[in-house]
Amino acid sequence: MNPAPEPRGEQTVPAALDLGLVGNCTFNALFDRTGTGVWCCMPRPDGDPVLHALLGKASVGDAQGLFSVDIANLAESQQRYVPNTALLETKLIDRAGNAVQVTDFAPRFTDRGRTFRPLMLVRTIRPLHGSPTVTIRLRPSFNYGGQRPEITRGSHHVRYYHAGQALRLTTDMPIAYVIDETPHILDRPINLLFGVDDTVDRNIGDLAREFAERTEDYWRRWVRALAVPLEWQDAVIRAAITLKLCTYEETGAIMAAVTTSIPEAPGTERTWDYRYCWLRDAFFVVRALNGLSEVATMENYLRYLANIVHKSEPSRHLQPVYGIGLESAIPERQLTSLSGYEGNGPVRVGNQAHEHHQHDVYGHAVLAATQAFFDHRLLRPARIADFHRMEWLGVRALELADQPDAGIWEFRTRAAVHTSSSVLCWAACDRLAKIARHLELDDRRAHWEEAARGIRAAILERAWSETRGAYVANFGGVDMDASVLLMSEVGLLTVDDLRWKKTLAAIRADLKRGTHLFRYVAADDFGAPKMAFTACTFWYVDALARAGETAEARELFDDLLAHRNRLGLLSEDIDPLTGKQWGNFPQTYSMVGIINGAIRLSGRWESVL
Repeated sequence: MNPAPEPRGEQTVPAALDLGLVGNCTFNALFDRTGTGVWCCMPRPDGDPVLHALLGKASVGDAQGLFSVDIANLAESQQRYVPNTALLETKLIDRAGNAVQVTDFAPRFTDRGRTFRPLMLVRTIRPLHGSPTVTIRLRPSFNYGGQRPEITRGSHHVRYYHAGQALRLTTDMPIAYVIDETPHILDRPINLLFGVDDTVDRNIGDLAREFAERTEDYWRRWVRALAVPLEWQDAVIRAAITLKLCTYEETGAIMAAVTTSIPEAPGTERTWDYRYCWLRDAFFVVRALNGLSEVATMENYLRYLANIVHKSEPSRHLQPVYGIGLESAIPERQLTSLSGYEGNGPVRVGNQAHEHHQHDVYGHAVLAATQAFFDHRLLRPARIADFHRMEWLGVRALELADQPDAGIWEFRTRAAVHTSSSVLCWAACDRLAKIARHLELDDRRAHWEEAARGIRAAILERAWSETRGAYVANFGGVDMDASVLLMSEVGLLTVDDLRWKKTLAAIRADLKRGTHLFRYVAADDFGAPKMAFTACTFWYVDALARAGETAEARELFDDLLAHRNRLGLLSEDIDPLTGKQWGNFPQTYSMVGIINGAIRLSGRWESVL
């Protein structure tokens, strides 16, 4: 089989979130198609967005929260990632053909045996053709757009300060041009280093070039070690880099997305803060990267997870989401300082889900750790002591498998016994049994096998609806839910199970709209959903592939890839009518689907070697 052609660089459907992500696993920044920085949180990726233009106008004058490189009389912009890296290049061309290239990246490379990942955004602007006139506009703000900074200048830097927090722009261009936003002819390359208030004591141009070369080399070497499938390689590589950038390496946390409050649909209050670590989402990220033989992310995440499990053991309650610094409390509040994405508010900070009881989390915690007991490559393989420290997760899963919770979709005002939660409780006990067998702990193996059998029997009896002829969202209910697809994905049902085949058909009939899948169609706390949930469509693709329906699976998979933005990134939701992306960005759930789908559907390397 020959490799499938890569999708064209220009998306075939609208992608309003036409943004590029750069970062270094310490912080992230988003740039629009003209190279304007519209989102960047410092000093942590869940902190104050000092660049916030993505979420609209601020309530204080000209605190626009952007970092732009404007070329006079702009006629065209082109944008791409340097292949196999996290370096973003933007070409700006004016009406006379004058052109500049902006290269944006966050330094990341190995230095003196450690990973160097400073809180520094590097921007290099160089003339390509003619005599372009450019204007540099850096307008950060603090307190979510609520406070303009005090500005001071030095010989080669500008300092932006408020209430104990300081940012610094160090540059080899005239400082007066930065402060006064002076249009000037770009006759040589200039470099801008923006980040925390650290002094740069080297030649700025030399430093920027060295950091660019070493960062590009780091990412190329990282990509070279990936075990990519034969087909859709570029899509998989971009997804893998994006997932890596959504990690907070200092603690091992994995964020669901790098943004807050991009709505799931226009005119709705479904605006959430996703800059935290959902144990559910983190498991899917870990598993996807493991599928590419990138296990370092799993090892680092398991360090984070071990801390969460340890601090949660006394209460025997595992939250579905935690802060990236292990914070248990991430209280949700609404802001008035920003108008919201495309005018859609409210803008929220924090997430109420940290208060929820979502019982699937016990299964996702165990699933994330399972490979560590079997993989001989790891620097610290899991051992018997680790197994015993995890067993309380299985105890809770057994206790809660038939109890009401908020469910995987985090319903805020109602509870039920959700099938997907029970399925993941089964998975917790099933994997503990497998680990115990591997560790030759026969008594614990027998205990967890019996526990898993009991939960499975209850699911098969109580989640089945004779009325619908399918497994449904809740025990005793009748509504369909895409999360039921996890029954096959985690191995509770085999693909040749007759009831599973009927369930797959019912999901297709009830939840599929065109080429997209909804999570559910019944009204929830905020009314009936309007958007398809991209991860669910990927789950459906996976279920089709498992069932041998590869033609439809490949068709839907290629369609999903066509909905990526020009740089290969996906958000949380897609409008099935217009193809426009909505929801927080980039969404790890969605990027995971690219990797899993390609691995599942790709031809084998042996076919071309």
